[in-house]
Amino acid sequence: MKRRIVIGTRKSALALTQTNQIVRLLQDLSIENGLDYEFSTKNMVTQGDIILDVTLSKVGGKGLFVKEIEQALFDGEIDLAVHSLKDMPAQLLEGLTIGAVPKRVDPRDCLITKNNLKLADLPYGARIGTSSLRRVSQIKAFRSDFQLESIRGNIDTRIKKLESEGFDAIVLASAGLFRMGWEDRISEYLEPTICLPAVGQGALGIECRANDLEILALLDLLNDPRSALTVKAERSFLKRLNGGCQVPIGAYAVLEQLDNQEQGLIRLTGMVGSPDGDIILKETMTGIEPIELGVMLGELLISQGADRILDQMGS
Repeated sequence: MKRRIVIGTRKSALALTQTNQIVRLLQDLSIENGLDYEFSTKNMVTQGDIILDVTLSKVGGKGLFVKEIEQALFDGEIDLAVHSLKDMPAQLLEGLTIGAVPKRVDPRDCLITKNNLKLADLPYGARIGTSSLRRVSQIKAFRSDFQLESIRGNIDTRIKKLESEGFDAIVLASAGLFRMGWEDRISEYLEPTICLPAVGQGALGIECRANDLEILALLDLLNDPRSALTVKAERSFLKRLNGGCQVPIGAYAVLEQLDNQEQGLIRLTGMVGSPDGDIILKETMTGIEPIELGVMLGELLISQGADRILDQMGS
C-alpha cells in the first residue's frame, strides 16, 4: 500500500515556498528510485508567527518557530518537517533528528536600502531594521553611529516597513530572498568578515522521528554531505555555547578539499559579541571532525570571556 507522507511547515510565504521545493525534490527522488509515496503538507502556526511585536530575544528565541511543529512530529501527526536551520535550537527534542540537509544556498546576510546604498555609504545615524542581536552586535561594531531597531514579520512585511516606517535599511538573510526569487531587491551582500551569518543560515533542516527508518532512508537521498558536515560543525559550536536568538552568536563553516586526501578540512569561524558591539570575540579553527571542532572553538571563545557575555545576556 502506498505510504502517505505528511510534511509539516509554517504558513509564511517563505516557509511554504521552501516546503513545496522539498516536496518536488522528494517526488522526483522517489520516482527515480522506484519508490511509491504520496506527499501532502500540513500548514501550522508557531508562537514565532503569532508574537510579532516583541523581539525574539525577549520571548524565547529559536524554539518559537519549531516547538509546535516538533510536537506534531513527535505525536505522529506529521512525518517530517522543513525548517530553516537557523531557526532550529541546537538541542532537538529526544526522539527527533535532522534526517537531511539539502544543498545550502548563500549563507550571507544582505542589506536592502531605499536608494541602493552600500552599508558603508549610509548616512550618519542611519536607522537599520533587524530582528537579530547577532546582526546588531556586528553592525554596531562596524559603525557605532548606526541606530539598530527591531523589525519583525515575514520578508515582504519587513521590506514594506523599510518605506512605511522610515528605515534607511533593513538586514535579512539573502537565502530567503533567493528562494522567493527576490534577489533583485538586494543592495549589498554582507561578507562574513563584516557580519558572520547565523548558525545554519542558508541551509534547510529536514526533521523526522529518529526511529522512522523508512523516512530516514528517503531523506538520505536528499542529503548533501558537504552542507550537512559544515552545518554540523556550526551547530556543535552553538550547542557548546548553549546559545540562541537571545545572544549575539554567529558561525560559518566551509569545507576545504585538500590535495591527496579523501577527507576535507573544515574551517569554522565563530563569534560571540555584546549587543552594543563594543566586544566582538571571533576566532577560526580547522579540523576534520565537525562536532569536536565546534566544541573546541566554543571552548576557545569561552576562555576569552564568551561565557561572561552569555551570562550577562541571560540574567
